[in-house]
Amino acid sequence: MPASELLWAYVLAVALLTVTPGVDTLLVVRNTARGGLRDGVVSSAGICCGLFVHATLSAVGISLILVQTAWAFSVLKWAGAGYLIWLGLTSLRQAIKPGQPSVVESAGPVQSVRIGRSLREGVFSNVLNPKTALFYMAFLPQFIDPQGPAFAQSIGLASIHFLLAMLWQCGLALVVVKSHKVVVSQHLKRVLHGVTGGVFVGFGARLAVTQP
Repeated sequence: MPASELLWAYVLAVALLTVTPGVDTLLVVRNTARGGLRDGVVSSAGICCGLFVHATLSAVGISLILVQTAWAFSVLKWAGAGYLIWLGLTSLRQAIKPGQPSVVESAGPVQSVRIGRSLREGVFSNVLNPKTALFYMAFLPQFIDPQGPAFAQSIGLASIHFLLAMLWQCGLALVVVKSHKVVVSQHLKRVLHGVTGGVFVGFGARLAVTQP
């Protein structure tokens, strides 16, 4: 695991990523409205389990590169820095983009949905999301100690992401159950995108100037 100051930086960045509205958030809200709290919680579990798939693939890629040469690892970090800066600038652009509030209504009776279906939808939603895969390949390397086991470190970091995401998404599911509709205001979305974008640009810049 990284040093304490780097670990807190990771927790901050992952927390911001988790609370920023996206595909995972919409899936949890939709499935909770469809099948109740259990549907939302199981969907969240599937989404969060998908994080370990990305962490494993990232660790395998990092390990193979480390086995090859040190300069290849530097190339990976440079590529990651560029991606994080691009991701941050994209978020900042969304922060200033005009739009309407997102409203998700839970109209109609709650359906009976099989747990397997909800879990499957959550896993596929996360595993097949190229943005999550690219994020893990770009983000995790700067918190991995090249002298230590990449796989164990990646799984440990993914576990932190798992816990944060489960807490947020299950809380969101509970809010949906207690309310007839959820309104995500445009102002809140802009603030979240703005803060997240700034953090990612900062991480990318720091990664670009840090020696491996």
